[in-house]
Amino acid sequence: MNRIVALVVAVVVVLFIGSSMMFVVDERHAGVVSAHGGGTPTLVTPGLHFKLPPPFQTLTLIDTRTLTLDEAGSDRFNTSDKNEVIVNTVIKYRVADPLKLFESNEKNTQTAQDRLAALTRTALTSAFTKRSLTDVLGEQQAIASEAQKEIEQPVAAFGVELVDLQLTRIDFPPAVADSVYKRMIAARQQAAAEARAKGTADADALKASAERQQEAILADAYKEAQTIKGEGDGKAASISADAYGVDPQFYQFYQSLEAYKKTFNAGDVMVVDPSSDFFRFMRSPNGAASSGADATTPALAHKR
Repeated sequence: MNRIVALVVAVVVVLFIGSSMMFVVDERHAGVVSAHGGGTPTLVTPGLHFKLPPPFQTLTLIDTRTLTLDEAGSDRFNTSDKNEVIVNTVIKYRVADPLKLFESNEKNTQTAQDRLAALTRTALTSAFTKRSLTDVLGEQQAIASEAQKEIEQPVAAFGVELVDLQLTRIDFPPAVADSVYKRMIAARQQAAAEARAKGTADADALKASAERQQEAILADAYKEAQTIKGEGDGKAASISADAYGVDPQFYQFYQSLEAYKKTFNAGDVMVVDPSSDFFRFMRSPNGAASSGADATTPALAHKR
């Protein structure tokens, strides 16, 4: 009976030792095998592997996927104008060199995340203290990019690759939020008033310029119209003179017709001397002149 118990114990011990010597690393991890008491650790890739049982050799699994470190509302920074802001930071990173991570963090891979968070806070502190509150609110992406660039090399020194760094939210402590919002509103109102004043000044300048252009155009048009009218009057006088020279009697007849048209209107009653020269073309086809009053005006006219 004692032999059977001893055999069972021996089998259990052998199985335990065998299971501690055989291990599997999946695709999400990298394995680091380290020896007790020192020695160079060994990096193993995904697959089935063997090692010495503890305490001779120890296996440490390191996650090589892209991981997220979310610092939600845990960091506070001061701007150059002494305003405190609460910042939510999201960091994306991955372990690029598992062996370097294992060795540089004294076999405690959890401290790598703490070191990453500390480096990020230091870089953001530097970025915020160089900017005013107004600049901070308008340059979130620039601040994140500046901080990411600053810590890329330090984190690479312990085997971590910084994939991305974003500021997801910038807020104010409740004690100062109201005063900050009032200053922001006042600043925006001042900027709006300046924009409106500039717009009014620009509109007045455009209006004055348009009025000057209008006056210049009208003056040029009037001058051109008077020139054209003068040329037309001159041509008309020349044509009239030519016509008079060709047939003086016809010209007199035409002028008399024009005088009749201007003098007589529908419904008028006129009392005139029929022997007046004004009616000579009515008495004779050739307008034979007769003594009497002026040939261009009636002797007496009465309109009713």
